[in-house]
Amino acid sequence: MNSHTLLVRFTHFSLVILLTSVSAASSHKIPRLSVFHETITRGTSKTISTFDPEDLETFFYPQTLDHFNYQPESYTTFKQRYVINFKHWGGANESAPIFVYLGDEAPIDGQLPIIGFLIDNAPHFKALQVYIEHRFYGESIPFGTTKSNESTQGYFNSAQALADSAELIIYLKKKLSAHNSPVIISGGSYGGMLAAWFRLKYPHVALGALASSAPILYFDDITPHDAYFVVVTKDFKEASKSCYKTIRKSWSVIDRVASQRNGLAYLSQKFKTCSPLSDAAELKDFLINTYAGAAQYDMPPSYPVTQICGGIDGAKGNDVLGKIYAGLVAYYGNQTCFVNQIDGSTTSADDSDVADLGWDWQDIKLVLRRFASNIIFTNGLRDPYSSGGVLEDLSDTLLAVYTANGSHCLDLLIATETDPQWLIEQRKVEVKIVEGWLKTYYADLCALT
Repeated sequence: MNSHTLLVRFTHFSLVILLTSVSAASSHKIPRLSVFHETITRGTSKTISTFDPEDLETFFYPQTLDHFNYQPESYTTFKQRYVINFKHWGGANESAPIFVYLGDEAPIDGQLPIIGFLIDNAPHFKALQVYIEHRFYGESIPFGTTKSNESTQGYFNSAQALADSAELIIYLKKKLSAHNSPVIISGGSYGGMLAAWFRLKYPHVALGALASSAPILYFDDITPHDAYFVVVTKDFKEASKSCYKTIRKSWSVIDRVASQRNGLAYLSQKFKTCSPLSDAAELKDFLINTYAGAAQYDMPPSYPVTQICGGIDGAKGNDVLGKIYAGLVAYYGNQTCFVNQIDGSTTSADDSDVADLGWDWQDIKLVLRRFASNIIFTNGLRDPYSSGGVLEDLSDTLLAVYTANGSHCLDLLIATETDPQWLIEQRKVEVKIVEGWLKTYYADLCALT
């Protein structure tokens, strides 16, 4: 799987985009960064840097509800949560940089201990670490409730979230008297999209942006609607042709069995479903989402695609369904039950809850359609989120930095002792790019003073 980085520099302002994209047209749930926080910590791998929650301070900013209209209700405020780590900051007197992480479709809590771009690099750059929670997630809830209706959903969009961050960063720089401290934005997946858009929309606020695995231009009529799952298929085929053939054959076998008398009951028993299957699509969707998640987060040291294929290929006999089940056990472990529990298909009892349904709504109605123009698309080669786009330098200041391997947002995560050499080198390239931005910035600042 390939991770990629696109560097965009306008004069002395810069943008780094780790390239990837996702199908908006798919009916399946695409795995996202917030869903896999436990997965991407990579088990028990020992981290190189030390994360201490005691170093974090939590604040709430009275954020403007609506940045773009002038109705009286637009000036309503809500408490937006942000977290700061001052430990390594060189201070305003040194114009030390400010590293800002833009939260995505989840509470900010789970991301604080894993975002290595800030944790690992703050000591080197003497950077202030700032983490901003996205509106309508975690504790940053307008109206004091996540209950959704037509009048509240309109405020739940990416343009408002970008303006939130801009207002908050400007406020912080003023509060800390850090007027000359350069700001580097970062984010992963949807948060990476926000980071890229932020750099383009607010270049006077951010010097540069690292957008890890950001599907910036995966919109209708720009890339093939099935590109994501084409790459998932390719990943499994490259891992094992026999595994790929078994998975491919399994779809017709599942349909055939399901059409028979008591077929759904048989499939429910075969796959140890947590509740009886009502349709073959329920099982197939679970398997598709499992394969998609494994491919998207095919990271060391476990390499989920290899795990699944090892289970499938290692199963004895010619029972296709038995082989598929063995792949599930190899990946998830010997669970009490599968399908209805693991795929997260159970929904909140209250379907008006924005926190539960917000991303599905954001994904289709706002994120992947609202910014369908004026955005540079970038992508990778094997990461499913990298299904089409720019793979080479576009100019002297629009650069693509990529690796031969990788998985979703892996470069953004905290470094561990088991990281492969290609990942270590990729992060070094990113750090060198940021060093270049800052060197130019400080030279210009010095010339002005």
